[in-house]
Formats: sequence, C-alpha cells, structure tokens
Amino acid sequence: MTGWQILAFLSGLAGLFATIGATVSNEWRATSRASSVITATWVLQGLWNNCAGNAIGALHCRPHHTIFKLEGYIQACRGLMIAAICLGMFGSVLALVGMKCTKVGGSDRNKARIACAAGVDFILSGVCSLSSCSLYAHRITTEFFDPMFMSQKYELGTALFVGWAGAVLCILGGSVFCFSVADSCSKSHSQANYIFRGAASHSHITAYTRGQKKSVNERPATDNSTSSRMQHFDKNVYV
Repeated sequence: MTGWQILAFLSGLAGLFATIGATVSNEWRATSRASSVITATWVLQGLWNNCAGNAIGALHCRPHHTIFKLEGYIQACRGLMIAAICLGMFGSVLALVGMKCTKVGGSDRNKARIACAAGVDFILSGVCSLSSCSLYAHRITTEFFDPMFMSQKYELGTALFVGWAGAVLCILGGSVFCFSVADSCSKSHSQANYIFRGAASHSHITAYTRGQKKSVNERPATDNSTSSRMQHFDKNVYV
C-alpha cells in the first residue's frame, strides 16, 4: 500500500499545481481568432485580468476595476478556486504526515486517520475546482448559443481544461488514499480477530487440561471413600 499512497500523493500534488495554474491564468475565455474583426488581435479574460493579445506576441492586461461590479459567477469561481487551493495544500501536508513511508504521525492508527483526512481534502479540492470550471464553462456556452445575446461571444479557454484535469487528479489521489486506509484498517481488524480467537482457544484448551488433571486427581479420593463404605458395610454384615 505504500506504493499506492506515493502514487496518490503525486497525483494530488499534480492536481494542486494544475489548480493553481488555472487560477492565475488569464485564458478562461477567449475570442475566436478566426472570427475576430481584426484577425491579428484577440481578447482573453480570466478571473483576475482582462487581456488583449496580437499575432506579434504582445499581451496587454489590466485587472478588473472593482470587485463590487463583477458578475456573480466570476466571484463564485474565485471563491471556489481559492478554496480548492487551500484544501489541496492541507491535503498535501496531511498526506506527507499520514503516509506509511514517513516517520512522523505517531502510531499506524493515527497515520491512517491522517491519511484519510488527506484523501477527503484532496477530493473536496477536486470538487471545488470542477464546480468552478464547469460553472464558468456553462456561462460561456450559454452566451455563445443564445441568439438573443448580442455582445461579444467567447469560447472555452485553456485554463478551463487545465482546471478540469487538476480536479480529476485531485479526486483520483484522494480516492486512492481513502481506499488504501480502508484496506489497511480491514486487515488490522482481521488480524486482531485472529489473535483474539487464538488466545481464546488457547485459554479454553488450558482450562480443559487443568480440569482433566483435577478430575484424575480426584478419582483416588472417590475410590477410597467407596472402599471405606464397602468395608463399613461388611463389618455390619458380620455383626
């Protein structure tokens, strides 16, 4: 299970890096370069900046003016991505402590609990990132296919696909952590039952042996009492 835990940790860590990259990226949505009015210029938008690029490679960005005038779905996506990063960082730290190959974390039972908490954090991080990217993509597709929407239409940006990939990696890593902990707990429980049953059967055999010895020792006493009664009966007969 140590190899599976290392693989799960690497998967969760890669998902965390992908989530961070998607959060700071400026390409959550972009105008189609083929349908742009000026074919050498296109517009990129992210959670934090609005950018304009051209074919030469120049990219000019400016941040959003104020948080109070932002649309609700952008604020929601910001909060979900920040939560995903925080949960992923907590999961990474707990995973380092809870893995079997590390020497911190205390007993095996405590390490199993810590590893389970790390798996839950990774899964929640992936769910937050997946929800944020899906919400943003839903808004883009709704505006793109709406015939009554007359403003600039955008397409899905690269950051959305990076965020989805990071979410999948985090969920896979967290799931492997949880399954590895469940397997180790079931093995320890079966071993404890085997030891308990073995000790109980040993004590039963010992008690039976002692009882058998005691009954053997008591047989002469029984025979003596019987013989004494027979002798007393014989004397009475002769009298």
